[in-house]
Amino acid sequence: MQRRAYVPGVAALLAAVLAGCTGSADEGGRSDDSNPGSAGTATQAAQPGKYATLPEPCGAVDGRTLAELLPGLGEMTDETQRETARAGEATLTYDTDRKVGCRWKVESAEATDHLLVDFERVVSYDNAVSDDAQAERLFATKQAAAELPEPEVTESGPPTTGPSADPSSPPSSSSSASAAASSSASPSDGSSPSSGASSSSTDAPVLRPRVLEGVGDEAFLDDELDSSGSTAEQRTVTVAFRTSNVIVTIEYAEQPVTVGVVPDSEEMQDRARRLASELAGSLGG
Repeated sequence: MQRRAYVPGVAALLAAVLAGCTGSADEGGRSDDSNPGSAGTATQAAQPGKYATLPEPCGAVDGRTLAELLPGLGEMTDETQRETARAGEATLTYDTDRKVGCRWKVESAEATDHLLVDFERVVSYDNAVSDDAQAERLFATKQAAAELPEPEVTESGPPTTGPSADPSSPPSSSSSASAAASSSASPSDGSSPSSGASSSSTDAPVLRPRVLEGVGDEAFLDDELDSSGSTAEQRTVTVAFRTSNVIVTIEYAEQPVTVGVVPDSEEMQDRARRLASELAGSLGG
């Protein structure tokens, strides 16, 4: 009896199946990208951020700047006490490669000043998103949470974020007239008038919270006056900026000793902005 030859047929079928599974991309087959190291993989990790470390936060602000922000330092007669106050206190952190900060609190005869400087290094764990892009996203969220007012639109020019009577409301015609009169009375050399005007006057112009130019890659400033309770009003000026994959936040607050005295917004904003510029410059190296 003649035997049937099954094996050659099975071998032919198996060869056909294998050929279909291992066909090349040029023949319409799909390359295997499950192995990150295979030749068919085109995935490339996003670029890392510029900064791999963070500065020592309590040493990031120089002595001269601290003396300007914290006037009470100059009133301290005890050298040990002054040095302790100048040294600041590091904020609690569990990863100094990712987040560090330092805070200061100094009392003077006129007010108590608080300063907080916070550094955050952003790292993306998504190969499709760079550290810079992730930091940009986080900064956008931070800025949105600040709820900055929309820029004012004028008939004669582009949107402006000039002075107004209150950070959260547009200026009235009376406050605009007052600001104009104050401007016309200022000395031509740009110095501050010294005609007995009180720094506690609520008629002093207050700069609105706004986006800042020229500080890091992007920045904004917020200004809040806490008038709740029966104590003196505390003003807090916040300046936040991003440079590459590092986000820096400065919180500068002042609470006068005397009830009814309002911290000078323009002066506090100027001090906080100068500090932000200094820190951005030191990080830029």
